[in-house]
Amino acid sequence: MELRSTSEYKKMSSDEAMGILETTPAGLSSEEAEQRIKTFGYNEIKEPKRNPFLGFFKRYWGPMPWLLEFAIVLTVILKHYTESWIIFILLTVNAVIGYVQSQNSQKAVGLLKKKLEINAEVLRDGKGILLEAKELVPGDVIQIKLGNLVPADVYIISGDVSVDESALTGESMPKDSHLSDIVFSSSIVKRGKAKGVVVNTGSSTYFGKTVELVKIARPKSKQEELMLKIVKYMMYLGLAASIIVSVYAIHLQKEILFILSFIVIFLIGAIPVALPAVLTIVQAMGARELSKKGVLVTRLDSIEDAASIDIFCFDKTGTITQNKLSVVDSAAFGKFNKEDVIKMAALASQEEGMDAIDLSIINYSKSINMDFSGYEKRTYIPFNPESKKTEAVVKLNGKNIRIVKGAAQTIMELCGDIDDIVSERADNVIKGFSEKGSRTIAVAVSESGSGEQLNFAGFLAIADPPREDSKSMIAEIKNLGIKILMLTGDSTAIAQEIAIQVGIGNQIHRIGDLDILGNKEQLQFIERSDGFAEVYPEDKYKIVKMLQDNGHVVGMTGDGVNDSPALKQADLGTAVSEATDVARASASIVLTQPGLSEIIDAVKISRKTYQRMLTWVINKITKVVEVVVLFSVGFFWLHDIVISLLGMSLLVFANDFVTMAISTDNVQSTASPNKWNIKNITLSSLILGIFFSLEDLLIIFIGLKYFHLQFDKIQTLVMLSLVFNTQFRILIVRERKHFWSSAPNKKLLLVNILTIIGFALLGSFGVFVPGLFIYQVSIILGITLLFMFGVDFIKYWLFRRFGL
Repeated sequence: MELRSTSEYKKMSSDEAMGILETTPAGLSSEEAEQRIKTFGYNEIKEPKRNPFLGFFKRYWGPMPWLLEFAIVLTVILKHYTESWIIFILLTVNAVIGYVQSQNSQKAVGLLKKKLEINAEVLRDGKGILLEAKELVPGDVIQIKLGNLVPADVYIISGDVSVDESALTGESMPKDSHLSDIVFSSSIVKRGKAKGVVVNTGSSTYFGKTVELVKIARPKSKQEELMLKIVKYMMYLGLAASIIVSVYAIHLQKEILFILSFIVIFLIGAIPVALPAVLTIVQAMGARELSKKGVLVTRLDSIEDAASIDIFCFDKTGTITQNKLSVVDSAAFGKFNKEDVIKMAALASQEEGMDAIDLSIINYSKSINMDFSGYEKRTYIPFNPESKKTEAVVKLNGKNIRIVKGAAQTIMELCGDIDDIVSERADNVIKGFSEKGSRTIAVAVSESGSGEQLNFAGFLAIADPPREDSKSMIAEIKNLGIKILMLTGDSTAIAQEIAIQVGIGNQIHRIGDLDILGNKEQLQFIERSDGFAEVYPEDKYKIVKMLQDNGHVVGMTGDGVNDSPALKQADLGTAVSEATDVARASASIVLTQPGLSEIIDAVKISRKTYQRMLTWVINKITKVVEVVVLFSVGFFWLHDIVISLLGMSLLVFANDFVTMAISTDNVQSTASPNKWNIKNITLSSLILGIFFSLEDLLIIFIGLKYFHLQFDKIQTLVMLSLVFNTQFRILIVRERKHFWSSAPNKKLLLVNILTIIGFALLGSFGVFVPGLFIYQVSIILGITLLFMFGVDFIKYWLFRRFGL
């Protein structure tokens, strides 16, 4: 036999389906089942095994590691082993961070696999046995009943069930399934009992295809992209300067070790050595801040990515709505009022059966404190898919009352008091409820108790209502400059009603409307729309991926298995508080409180994280430009390296590590999405760097002309100038306006002051480096401090000019 897609069986008769699957109502033999396991595999999700050691050591391979490893080799050749160890430790820290992050991303598939670790009632050799779900094969005949998690895609051959597919499709209403219907793997049986034949298992099921999407889903790392761009620009500058200086050094007949030393200094100065660690620390600080607000971060780089989100996709069921059916409206007929309709419906319901509609009516009656004193339920007949109704006999004041509730048309046909006028009004009410996405439940009463005459009482509208805070939260998200797109498996009518209620908009379309368009038209259609209905997991994933491929940064919220591929693919996948384990593992962040308010916190904090990271990047690029220009001009001027290798290592510590205190700085989130414009950042930093290098050259001139320093002390002078500039520059570039417009965080300011004092003492007392007089150090400090005030005006103009 050959496997067919589950959807093909929907059009088949029972005999045709059984024939294709080569089975009978008595099930398969044990021998045939074993043979099919060999052919089709176990009913499980296959995950290729990966060598953890190989996965870790791959972290030492790539553009950034190559540059660092090249610098290590050169420092070893030059016998500067301390610098070699510093760079190696940094490289290893970055590898460990990346490896841990990749391991976390595998949790989603592991949790999806666990979903199939259940037992199933199977007919084998004509006998009913209990087997692990992984032993199921296409053609097996199984029993499913109330409370079961359906273990495979099943074609019903007898019986009726009502299943909850909300975690798979997003459909909030239970789905009634009968003979020849398909029940999907991982659905939950809410009512009834049925016998079915397994049509697909493992990754061939609807559920399995979702798993496959989760496996391949992966957002393009903005963090990796950022690092590569910064490294590229810095290395272009560093290599160009190295080549020019090396050619001139050869012309001056300098030794090869001297030239290698110069190249190492350029490499250490140009490579943003601590960038991966700084990114992680800044993001970890954001994650800690979010955790205080009840948001758990599972993918650190999403904290920075969220700052750039311009489109946020929302699942409807369980995210915007409560994922809990409720009475949202009612209509009374004849002598009955709305309270009578609700009360009679509640009396014709039963909590023990766990029927979703019964529970919604009972819970609603409790929420309005309905009084049932005097009523005594005598009998109750639960919902029957054939009769499409529930029935109860209630005793009141010694008199029996028969109450029937169920599908509107079914109940109305049983009533004898419906004339043309009542029928017309009833049709209008049903139509109105339907247009708002509600299911209509009818109620009829026989006060004689004999059942001979049923009087029509009215209707109840059952729906999954929005969360109380959804409307206000969505308005606030829009105010942050983010477009909202609702994606749901529910019908267009339901989706449109909810979208209008919560303020998303009224441009809700069927996903099928998208399929008939070309790629360019699809993107334009998505960007103009407010949402799509009747979507499947692959549709959500496709929309998120398409938006990302066209330059958008996309957020996604959801709670079910059907949302997991899109959650994994999104730049910020957000699992809501009541999400399934699969959705939680696929997401970047997990909310712990109901509602959407924490999403706003996540966006605002991510924008603060972006501002902190932007400060570090501007400072770093400016410093690279400063040292490259300074060292190049200095060599052409003095025919020597104006800083020692040890001095350069100390400078790396002062610039890259001490400046990690930026992660605690006071910043403000912006009113619109943030985008990394590396070109503008580099141009503004380039100009600033040139000004700082001119200042350093002035200080060298003062050292030679007025301090009369020997060259080894000039190297100390340059080191101190670069360190002081770095600390003052942080105070300048941390504020997009003038530096005095806001106060830095106390921790940042303390680290800043201590670094200045520490290096001033180091230079004054000659620790590790040739010492200078205190007055000389003080003059250098004074010049850099005064320069800070002057260059701030240039910075202010540059940031406005380049939109930073």
